[in-house]
Amino acid sequence: MTNMNTALVPLFALTVLCAGAAVIDARTRRIPNRLIVVGLTGGALLNLATHLVSSGASLGGALALGGLSLSLGIVVCGLVPLALFRMGAMGGGDVKLLAVAGACAGPLVGMQIQLAAFVLGAAFAIVQLGFTGQLARMLDNALRLVLNPFRPPARRRPISGALLTSLPFGPAIFAATLLVTVAKGWIR
Repeated sequence: MTNMNTALVPLFALTVLCAGAAVIDARTRRIPNRLIVVGLTGGALLNLATHLVSSGASLGGALALGGLSLSLGIVVCGLVPLALFRMGAMGGGDVKLLAVAGACAGPLVGMQIQLAAFVLGAAFAIVQLGFTGQLARMLDNALRLVLNPFRPPARRRPISGALLTSLPFGPAIFAATLLVTVAKGWIR
């Protein structure tokens, strides 16, 4: 197996995991912890095996590289989603799935997946709101969310709670993972 194929194995496995997470999230609005544990365990093993096969380093060196990539991937890919979770803007399963993406793919590719997921998630939300006729009200709410902190309390405009709904983010993470995996396969 060449280095190109070896590097894509964790991405293919991550894509399959994210496909399962997307289906479950779309149906239940939850990503089960057991799926996250399977992804993290499998991702860790694939990440370490990839470094062992492709680096040409000793077992200890490959394990050190793989462990560093795994750890940095989890931390780097988990920071922004964790902050969003703490603000109530993202679900916990989504945070964990993005951290697993970092563990499987490493910090750089994990961040590419994360950025693509945020862009695709925003696009999915805009399309869905457009189809339901709620896009204009949502944009008005977004403007209020941005401007209200800068207004005196007496001049703040209320925000419609009806449009502060959640959307499953798992499908966006899957689409982003698939997109990055295909791009990595073509670029190499």
